[in-house]
Amino acid sequence: MPMPSHNRRASRTAVVALGAAGLIALAAAPAAFADETAPELVVGGIEPIDGVQPGSTFELPVTVANKGTQASEKVWVTYAVTRGLDFAEVPSNCRAQRVRSYDEMPERWTVACGFDQAVEPGVVYTPERPLRVKALDRAFHDELLLRVDENDPGADENGYPPVAGTAPAVKLVEAPAGREGSARVVILPVTSVNTADYQVTGAALRGRVGETVPMKVEFINAGPAWFMAKVGEPTTRVVITPPAGSSVVKTPGFCKAKGDAYECGMSQRALNEGGRETYNFQLKIDKRLGHAKGSVALSTEARPFDPDKSNDKADITLDVMGGGSTGSTGGSTGGSGSDSGGSSGGAAGGSSGGAAGGSSGGAAGGAAGGASSTGGDGTAANGGHLAETGSSALPITGMAAAAVVTGAGMLVIARRRRAQSRN
Repeated sequence: MPMPSHNRRASRTAVVALGAAGLIALAAAPAAFADETAPELVVGGIEPIDGVQPGSTFELPVTVANKGTQASEKVWVTYAVTRGLDFAEVPSNCRAQRVRSYDEMPERWTVACGFDQAVEPGVVYTPERPLRVKALDRAFHDELLLRVDENDPGADENGYPPVAGTAPAVKLVEAPAGREGSARVVILPVTSVNTADYQVTGAALRGRVGETVPMKVEFINAGPAWFMAKVGEPTTRVVITPPAGSSVVKTPGFCKAKGDAYECGMSQRALNEGGRETYNFQLKIDKRLGHAKGSVALSTEARPFDPDKSNDKADITLDVMGGGSTGSTGGSTGGSGSDSGGSSGGAAGGSSGGAAGGSSGGAAGGAAGGASSTGGDGTAANGGHLAETGSSALPITGMAAAAVVTGAGMLVIARRRRAQSRN
């Protein structure tokens, strides 16, 4: 998306692509409303810039021409560059402003220069000293905007306060014919030779059958270059495959299902160096499967600017706690004795769940089933949470010991009674 002019209210004019040259021009007012005697200022004299080395500087040989029939008494030329570029120096008849990102537009620098001199019809002008731009370490795919106005374009309301330049002032001088442009505003690409390390991070999930757990994975641009997708081109895509045995119950924005996986895009067409895109899913654990594993990976299109492919894919692991393999549980559902004790309790749940679970339902059946190596999902109090600390056997051992002591005491009392009756 092209950068708007400094005044947001004045930036709503139509956008027209100028073809293979890579230029985009904002259309002028309809011809039916044009003043045929007014000046018709255009800017040009520059082509798309390629092969820039970070840390180097280059000049902007801009031209201004008047295709109207009346002279313009004063002109303003505005330059704007995206955040991978900066202005090496700013003349004193210009002002610089840093503009924050807004309306999906990336952060940028603007310089507006006022020339208090007439621009005659049919004459091509250029600044006597071209403005110089520096490519920063993060430079990669950037944009340059040029605009010419008869009146002061004003400051961007989303920017920081403008600062006057300190370099010597410049004026317009005549330039050779043939370099004049054809539009009031043009935008062209500035491409630097740089690299960016795209990375993804996986996730380690843990939960019980029937639970819904959050899954957060990320795409990171580790730099050094920032990136900005060209207008009309897709951004980098991330393919996320959830672990087997789980199902997605909530999908983040910019993601859509594609078979068993999800293809996720970017929330904006620009991502700064060190920036990240986070995808937050909600997964339900349907059943327990051994070594369940998913993945998060960058899409497979060529990325010659990213030579390190070792971090383009990461695992998503799922550790299902407790027993059970089908997802039907005792303690977590509180179902009938046959559902919670018999079916999910396994060997232990079948016996203890039938007696305790059949009468008291999920609570006792879940505890007995959770204590079993094959029973339930372990969400009940004793079987489940104590299992996380490695202490699940302690309450059962204590109860068994108490039962042995009680039984022994009853046996002694019975023997004494029989001996007394004989006497």
